[in-house]
Amino acid sequence: MDIRKYAVLGVVVLASVVSSNCPATAEDVTISVWALDRDTQPAPNLIAEYNKLKTGIKVEFRQIQFDDVVSEAMRAYSTDQAPDIIAVDNPEHALFAARGAFLDLTAMLEKSSVIKPENYFPGPLASTMWKGKHYGIPKATNTIALYYNKDMFKAKGLDPAKPPETWAELMDAARKLTDPAANVYGIAFSAKASEEGTFQFLPWAQMGGASYQNINTDGAVKALEIWKTILDEKLASPDTLTRGQWDSTGTFNSGNAAMAISGPWELDRMVAEAKFDWGVTLLPVPEKGAERSSSMGDFNWAIFANTDHPEEAFKVLEYFVSQDARMFSEFGLLPARSDTPIAETGQPLKDAALKVFLEQLKYAQPRGPHPEWPKISKAIQDAIQAALTGQTSPKDALDEAAERIKAVLG
Repeated sequence: MDIRKYAVLGVVVLASVVSSNCPATAEDVTISVWALDRDTQPAPNLIAEYNKLKTGIKVEFRQIQFDDVVSEAMRAYSTDQAPDIIAVDNPEHALFAARGAFLDLTAMLEKSSVIKPENYFPGPLASTMWKGKHYGIPKATNTIALYYNKDMFKAKGLDPAKPPETWAELMDAARKLTDPAANVYGIAFSAKASEEGTFQFLPWAQMGGASYQNINTDGAVKALEIWKTILDEKLASPDTLTRGQWDSTGTFNSGNAAMAISGPWELDRMVAEAKFDWGVTLLPVPEKGAERSSSMGDFNWAIFANTDHPEEAFKVLEYFVSQDARMFSEFGLLPARSDTPIAETGQPLKDAALKVFLEQLKYAQPRGPHPEWPKISKAIQDAIQAALTGQTSPKDALDEAAERIKAVLG
């Protein structure tokens, strides 16, 4: 079925369901929604459409800033001034759920004919849960994979049809592709002392048998040793330690890096900027046959526990979910559901890359979930920085991180 027809059908069906269950009254129930979304993103557009349905529920939207989400939302909740619905970054979801700030949606989901938890990719769904209960719904999702310059592969005698599949193959390719005379690095990624650094390193650690509760496995140490080797041998730019994913991918787009680890949010920029043939492949694994992993990003919807209108707020979320088929075609976001089709764009490189990212999502894991994730992430960030700057060995850095995380968990 054509994706737009699917979306329109969803509007009609849900409108009839909502209208029959929640007839308009003399005075509409008002539901407030907070999200980061700008006017080109889902929330304000879906809300405007929903309000036109005249369901007896009026939705008001407020755009908030990324750095203010946690502090402002927690302050609003504690003073009983929280919105009914909020979109939060997925690693911060457990912080609210564990403190009782988010409404338990488990019973509502069991009765819903619109939202089916089993249709979601495991990673996004897990990020909305706490102690076996559902405290939210994935809004959208993303992950990371390996971009590579096919033209540079050919020039250096590498087969562009066989990109690196293992860590050893990645290192071999990075060494062959690095060309100081041409100002080309073998690979670009972010090891920044922020959540971006954690986001990029965790898949490596997880493929090395680690978890955030056990971050210093031999495999995770090996992963960090590889990162250090990459920087020591100048296979990546020295500012890998300080720049984010957007800037590091810009190095790839400009032709100054042969490979880059980044996400689907770069696809449109890649199509517009990259003046070469490129492709995307799954993140390399430690060795052939090893278990895969990848990071998982984007936001979740949640209802605050002190809402005066839980049923109405849930109906609004049902409408949002009914429009998931439009997430990519209209807003450039990957839906968090495995049952939601993504129509081809007609751009061969982009369509081929999308298939890889959707495959990579099968292995994407949430950060946490844990209510103290910022502290856990900080320990990992500090370990990355200490090891890559030579302050301590990768093993000692991860051992120290493990002790700090143990204190947080204990």
